[in-house]
Order: sequence, then C-alpha cells, then structure tokens
Amino acid sequence: MRSPGRPEPSRAVQRQFWRLIATGMSTAEASLAVGVSVPVGSRWFRHAGGMTPLSMDEPTGRYLSFAEREEIALLRAQEVGVREIARRIGRDPGTISRELRRNAATRSGKQVYRALVAQWKAQQASKRPKSAKLLSNKRLREYVQERLAGSVRLPDGTVVGGPQIPAWKGLNKPHRQDRKWATAWSPEQISHRLTIDFPDDESMRISHETIYQSLFIEGRGALKRDLVTCLRTGRALREPRARSQNKPQGHVTADVVLSKRPAEAYDRAFPGHWEGDLIIGTGRSAIGTLVERSSRSTILVHLPRLDGWGENPMVKNGPSLGGYGAVAMNTALKESMAELPEQLRKTLTWDRGKELSGHAQFALETGTKVYFADPHSPWQRPTNESTNGVLRQYFPKGTDLSRWSAMDLEAVALAVNNRPRKVLGWKTPTEVFTEQLSSLQQPGVATTG
Repeated sequence: MRSPGRPEPSRAVQRQFWRLIATGMSTAEASLAVGVSVPVGSRWFRHAGGMTPLSMDEPTGRYLSFAEREEIALLRAQEVGVREIARRIGRDPGTISRELRRNAATRSGKQVYRALVAQWKAQQASKRPKSAKLLSNKRLREYVQERLAGSVRLPDGTVVGGPQIPAWKGLNKPHRQDRKWATAWSPEQISHRLTIDFPDDESMRISHETIYQSLFIEGRGALKRDLVTCLRTGRALREPRARSQNKPQGHVTADVVLSKRPAEAYDRAFPGHWEGDLIIGTGRSAIGTLVERSSRSTILVHLPRLDGWGENPMVKNGPSLGGYGAVAMNTALKESMAELPEQLRKTLTWDRGKELSGHAQFALETGTKVYFADPHSPWQRPTNESTNGVLRQYFPKGTDLSRWSAMDLEAVALAVNNRPRKVLGWKTPTEVFTEQLSSLQQPGVATTG
C-alpha cells in the first residue's frame, strides 16, 4: 500500500463535518469545529460539489473505531502484550493481532503502530468501489445527457445554436452573461419521464439524486462536470438547503422579525404601514421604493452615487460609494419620509438586505419601526413586489439607474400614483392617500397612531 503522506482525518471526523454543513454552517466554521484546517474543509466541500460523498450512518461495533486504535497505540507504546490489550478494550486477541500486523506504519523500515496511519489503512482497505449506474448503462447515460444538454430545436428539427459562450472554468454561472442554450430538463423531470418512455424496461430507471451526484461529485466519471451549466441554477456547487435558509445577518435581531410586527399592519384598513425594497441596476446603481399598504401610494427614493465613485479601486470592507450603503440609505429614507405625518409612518417592512443595517438609528430619528421579512419570502411584502414589477416598465433590468435625477423619479412616482387600481375600486393611490390625509386633519377624528 502506498504511503499516504499525512493521512486524512477519519471518516468519523468527515461525517461530523458534513452534519455541521447540513445544519447551515459555513465551510470555515464546520472545518474549525471538527478540528481540521479551513483549506482542508474547503477542499472536501469543493471536491464533493457541496454534497455528502459518504454514508452518514454510523459504523457498527463490528469494526475497530479510531478511539480504539488510539488506545491500542498507547498500550503498544507501553509494551503491553496483545492479550492484555484485547482484555482492556474488550476485543478478541486475534482482532488485535491482525490489526497490529495489517495496519502498522512501515515507512521507517520497521513496523510501528500509529493510530492515524492505522485508521487510514483500514479505510482504504474497506473501500468497495462500485461503478456508477450511468457509467455502466450507456443507453441510460445517453438519455440523461440528451435531456440535460441536448440542442434547442425548431418544430422541424432545425438546431438553434444560441449565443457563443466562453469555455467553462468550473465556477458558478457568470453574472449577466450568456449561457448555453440546452434542452435543460431537470434531473427530477428526467427521472420521472423514464417510467413513461420505458414502462417495461427496469434498467432505464434512475433517481434524480443519483443524477445530481454524478454532476456534482468529482470522481463519479459518469457525467461531465460542465453539464451543471445546463441546470436552471447553473451552480458548480450544490448549496445545502439549511445554509440557504440560514444565512447569518447580524442586523436582523429577534425584536425586528416580521412576527413582531403589530397586528394592525396586516390589516390594510389602517394606513401608515409601508413596505420597501431596492430596484437594482447595473454598475451598483439602485432606486429605493416605498409603498403604503393601504393606499398603494409609492415613493421613489433617490440614491445618487457618493463622491469618489469610479475614481479609485474598490476597497474590501471600505465605505460604500454606490449610494445605498447603510449611512446613505438612512439619510435618503429619512428625507423621503420626513414630509409624512407621524400617523402615516408607523412601520416599514424591508427584506433582509444589508442596506438597512442601520435601522435602529433610522427608527430613533423618524419614529418609524422597521421590521424584516423572512429570508426568501418576497410574498411577505406583496404590495412592494407588485409595485416593483410596475416600475420595471420605467427602469428595466440591466440598465444604469444612476442616470435618473430626483426630479425624474418624482415624475415616475406621480405617474404610477395616478393610475387607477382595481383593488382600490378604480380610484388612484393619490386619491386614496389624499383621503387619508384629510381624515387625519379633521378635528375630533380619532387616529390609530
């Protein structure tokens, strides 16, 4: 058996690493938690494509564990006999004898028992390489590849080439660049379609999870890694589900999550509750949008770039000059909402963006309490999301939004607010908002503030 150099950590350590990854931990955090270096953990994650490459089932007591091998190494160094070692750890003497003979380190020219080397040798000997199903079944492999990466065709069968794309470099899909046009069935679609296309052929069966493993895990050899670009996401690494749902965001504390928002904010009968977000353009340009839940009245927040933008190279963790850093965002929002009566600026619901990480200061200065929607839950801000779709008519994706002045944004907001809405009985948001202001100004009328 070849020399391992520095043997890799035991499978127990690797299993614990992948369990921590499954809980949503980052690769660096999981690496340090199990006692391996961050580069080692990153290599495990990258080579496995973000998927667990080994069984997570704990081994049975039939085989020696790493802890037992450490005990054997200590007792052997003390020149304790084989039978005494077996008695102390509760194993058969023959098991200990074979362990010392088979898994001892021999690099020094003589047999020396070391627990780490013994564990590595045992793991290598226990491997039972199994050919991947897609590797051994050519017909099935061709079916899967054709539906993943097959050409886009017209009804008459003519191939449509699509854009010219650069060579795949093993990274995630390039941002805002052309991707290959392919048939692009998902692994789940392929898996379920096999039972329809081959109802009587049991050899033409494969689970969608097996297809994902063949795409993401290095060494499977059945499907080329660059076929991940044919998936809808185009990711080169699979993102653990818990990690995508549990991204750390220190500015969102327990007292500002959506569940803490006042009950009246859910009822559109009470004015003064707003939803907000950013419309993002190219070159780190953005426009802030604020929509009142009851009247659907819209305010557009001008976010000009700050002095120094584009003049010097970007500095990591340096000041944000794009116009929507925390300080600039607070200033712009405060100016936009300062003209509203206090009764009409009670709460603001935002997504999890870091641009509002200074929400505590904003709430202190304006009296508007800020709440954050749950991750990946745009439906919790439905009014704002719907309005942003309307605003894309004026500010399409992929355009530079820094071109527009505050007066331009005011004109667009005026146009949107004077469109009649079915949900408002064909009144305009401006008319409904004016009625709200009038009711607040009438003497003797109770407010909900």
